[in-house]
Amino acid sequence: MKEVILAVQRMQDYIEAHLAEEITLADLSRAALFSPWYARRIFREHTGCSPADYIRRLRLSKSALRLRDERIRIIDAAYDCGFESVDGYQRAFLREFGCNPKEYAMRPVPLTLFTTYGVKFWEYLHKERCEMSGIKNVFIQVVEKPERQVILKRGVKAEEYMGYCEEVGCDVWGVLTSIKSLCGEPVCLWLRPPYQTPGTSSYVQGVEVAQDYDGPVPEGFDVIRLPAASYLMFQGEPFAEEDFCEAIQAVQEAMDRYDPGLIGYRWDDENPRIQLEPRGGRGYIELRAVKRSEA
Repeated sequence: MKEVILAVQRMQDYIEAHLAEEITLADLSRAALFSPWYARRIFREHTGCSPADYIRRLRLSKSALRLRDERIRIIDAAYDCGFESVDGYQRAFLREFGCNPKEYAMRPVPLTLFTTYGVKFWEYLHKERCEMSGIKNVFIQVVEKPERQVILKRGVKAEEYMGYCEEVGCDVWGVLTSIKSLCGEPVCLWLRPPYQTPGTSSYVQGVEVAQDYDGPVPEGFDVIRLPAASYLMFQGEPFAEEDFCEAIQAVQEAMDRYDPGLIGYRWDDENPRIQLEPRGGRGYIELRAVKRSEA
C-alpha cells in the first residue's frame, strides 16, 4: 500500500509541476513507475477522479484565481488551461462553478475551487499517534493584525481538522480560497465566546477580509468582526508530508512551553488562536494572541 500511495503522490507532484504544459497518461505512468492502465486506476482510487478530470478541475480553479487577481483576458485563460476554444472553456467553467467566466471576472463571487491534497497527507493524517524524533527548531516573532472581519463556516462540535471535515465536508477550503483575503490565504481558527456561538464548534475555517468588506458571503457562512491584536507567530521547520503530525506536534508543544512574559507579553485568550494551512516548504505555523504585560 505504501508503494501505491507514493506512486499516486508522484503523479500529483508531476501534475502540479507541469500544469501549464501538456500532460499525458504516459507522462504520469513514468512518474508513477507503473503501467498507464494501473497508474490511472490507482490515481482514481486515491483521489476520487481520473487524471484528466483532476487536471481539468485544477486548471479551471487556477484560472479563476487569475481572472480574479490578474484581470487576464478570457481567451488567454482558455488557452492557458489547454482549451482549443473560448466556447469550450466557458462551458467547462460554467459546469464547474455555475457562472460564466466573463461575468466572474467583472464581479468575482465565492466559488468552490478544486482543492487538492497530497495522498501522503491523508495517509499520515489518519495515523493514530505521531512519534517525535530529534529536536525541532521553532521560530517565534510578534505580528500585528488589524481590525478585520472573518467570513467563516461553523461546525457543530469539532475541535480539530478531521472532526471539522466530518461535520461540514472538505469543500469549505475551496470556497474560502476564492475569496480574496488580507493575508493571501484562508485560515483555521479556534474560537471562544463570544465568537463561538452556543451549539457550534470551537474549530472553524475562515478567511480574514478588510473591516469594511461588503462583498458577497457564501450561503451557510457567518461573519464575525475581530479587533486589532498582537500575536506571537510560531513557525516550525520545513517538513516532508510524512512528517506532518510531528511538525504540528513540535510547534504546539513549543507554544505550550513558551512564556510570553520573557518579552513583556501575556496570553490573550479572548482572541482566536489561528492556524495557517500546513505547507511543508514553509513549516507549520500557528498564531496565538498576546497583550502587553502591565508594568
